Amino acid sequence: MSTLLALCPLPLLVVAPSQDAAATFLKSAEARHGAFGRRAAEFLVDNMPPRDREALSAEFLGENLDLALAARAEFAWAKSVPEELFLNDVLPYAVFDEPRDPWRAELLTLARPIVADAKSASEAAQALNAKLFHGIGLHYNTGRKRPNQSFRESREQGKATCTGLSIVLVEACRAVGIPARAVGTPLWSNGRGNHTWIEVWDGDWHFAGADEYDAAGLDRGWFVGDASQARHDVPEHRIYATSWKRAGLAFPMVWSAGVDTVAAVDVTARYAKPLAAPAQPTLGVRVTANGTRIVAKLRLLDAMGVEVASGETKAGTADLNDMPSFALVPSARYALHVSVDGETRTHGFSAAASGVATLDLDWNRLETPSAALAEVDAWIAKPAQQRGDAPATPLTRAEALQARARLVQHRLDQLRAERADELEKKELAAAGVTLRWLEKRFGDAPEGARSLWISMHGGGGAPKEVNDQQWQNQIRLYEPAEGFYVAPRAPTDTWNLWHQGHIDACFDRLIEDYVALRGVSPDRVYLMGYSAGGDGVWQLAPRMADRYAAAAMMAGHPNEAQLDGLRNLPFALFMGGDDAAYGRNQIARDRAAKLGELRTADPKGYEHFARIYDGLGHWMQRKDAEGVPWMAGFTRRVWPERVIWLQDDVTHERFYWLALPPGSAAAGQRIDARIEGNVVRVESPNVKTLSLRLSDELLDLDQGVIVQVGEKRVFEGRVSRSARELWRSLVERADGSAAACARLDVSW
Repeated sequence: MSTLLALCPLPLLVVAPSQDAAATFLKSAEARHGAFGRRAAEFLVDNMPPRDREALSAEFLGENLDLALAARAEFAWAKSVPEELFLNDVLPYAVFDEPRDPWRAELLTLARPIVADAKSASEAAQALNAKLFHGIGLHYNTGRKRPNQSFRESREQGKATCTGLSIVLVEACRAVGIPARAVGTPLWSNGRGNHTWIEVWDGDWHFAGADEYDAAGLDRGWFVGDASQARHDVPEHRIYATSWKRAGLAFPMVWSAGVDTVAAVDVTARYAKPLAAPAQPTLGVRVTANGTRIVAKLRLLDAMGVEVASGETKAGTADLNDMPSFALVPSARYALHVSVDGETRTHGFSAAASGVATLDLDWNRLETPSAALAEVDAWIAKPAQQRGDAPATPLTRAEALQARARLVQHRLDQLRAERADELEKKELAAAGVTLRWLEKRFGDAPEGARSLWISMHGGGGAPKEVNDQQWQNQIRLYEPAEGFYVAPRAPTDTWNLWHQGHIDACFDRLIEDYVALRGVSPDRVYLMGYSAGGDGVWQLAPRMADRYAAAAMMAGHPNEAQLDGLRNLPFALFMGGDDAAYGRNQIARDRAAKLGELRTADPKGYEHFARIYDGLGHWMQRKDAEGVPWMAGFTRRVWPERVIWLQDDVTHERFYWLALPPGSAAAGQRIDARIEGNVVRVESPNVKTLSLRLSDELLDLDQGVIVQVGEKRVFEGRVSRSARELWRSLVERADGSAAACARLDVSW
């Protein structure tokens, strides 16, 4: 018998049907735990299956509540769990329709030593998945008696399939205060049956296979590929997560067909990739005033403020269904600007998932600009030479969002006027050099949602003709399913084609051009390169990580480049196992291992994918093309909760939500900054002045902000949003997603 197994005996189920059990439990909960206990008890009772209301005793329910609250008090991660999540995903005594064993005491005893060294809910869940099943001798086995076994039944048999294992891991997580739920599909879209796994909450939901520990971290599993093919429009192919709160949707338990006692939420969107040719939702618009249709000019802006379409409504004798129609991105957020006789009003909405809809707007009920927004509009309307700085009037959160939309649109309009020629010629000048490129387009996506793939060629210190040949070859190497695939020609023929500081400036400008003139989303820009181009990826990805959604290095050498800055950038590396020149193959193995260590130490960062192809040399026979669909699965992390900024020999003054005073950036500077609620914590041994570029997507600017540098509090107070900061951010970089509405300068 294992040590873990011997810790405590198996408890017996305590049930005593009683009409008064629920009432007794509610009264006892309030007496023992006050108002919170009463709310918890009411939530549990109000949402429990009818059979449990009849069968479970007040003692059973009371013990479950006592132990859940004790775990909330004992474990650091549990204390910060929002009440709603605690009630729905920690407190419940069951996962599916398994027998109601009182499992909390035993699983708490088993789990406590396993999670003793964990610093977060994710680390604790990983530890449980790695050690609990081995400790109690329970593993996957189709010889189990039934799929929906309780913890006690599975432990007694030492056998369970995915559902039984998931029940055990969910309950073990809940026993130590980690919000956890079971997730599954009744049928994979490929027809290969059902599957169940789990999700745990640590600031967001993350998944894992039960008894399928992966040292690389959460959000991994053999089923990821199958889950990516889930279908929201086919109920049996959707992905569901269990819920205690009832909101109309039931978990389709294939082992208990027709039973709807387990509530669920649809989480398909978190796993499924878009279909190759999705049916876009379409929206028609009519505008009325005092019950009569009127002519109005329409401008449709996406969530970043980029105009994606325009039109004009009909009136008079035009048919009622004769109206402007817009193709939308499913479920995306939009703002519709409606103009009549020179006055503009707005309406915000979210697109449907699919289908055709009509939006009837009453002009008299549309939102009119506030005084602060009117000031922004007036500033935009002035000739450029008369403007001066943008208004500094404090903005509300809603006003800041609308101001951002207006200013982003204005900035992109400027770039369209300035740069149309260079994009047409596929040639731009920046930092004293000229960058040319080749372009191919694949697939289609709506305006503002398209992707950009920057693919750097090999070569290096060779004659111009050699590097030209490598350039021409690069445009043929990869084919994304969608997007603009761009192969730039290095401005020089030096050995360090892609290492030099002018590359950063060139790529910044290239990205801006495609966002402004080709409808590319700044959150869907990807970087890749082969050989010397791979050298460039090693260098550019860490120092420009805030510009890309993902990066992939093919057959390159990192030289002195470090990995620190990749914390928020998914990074893939590909290398032939026999590509021994300059030690590339061994360095790739070492860097892959280092990324694994970084991921283990920081499970929310350093997403990576590594392939070393045994038996292949510098040319990988296009096997590395598997990196393209992997990268396409990511969008940019614009406002990450933690940023690690290590300056390379080519320095930058802005990185995610951090900035340095002009001229102060120096090679080797390192900043580790993170957000905890409304507290900004900074660790930096060699920087003494820093600017924080702030947004409500990062923290709540309606509340006070605290900045802590090491043990020293350097700021505490409110920070105002303003159009001035938004505009300054957009002038620095025409990036609507990353536009900061506030800025805080701190020194220490």
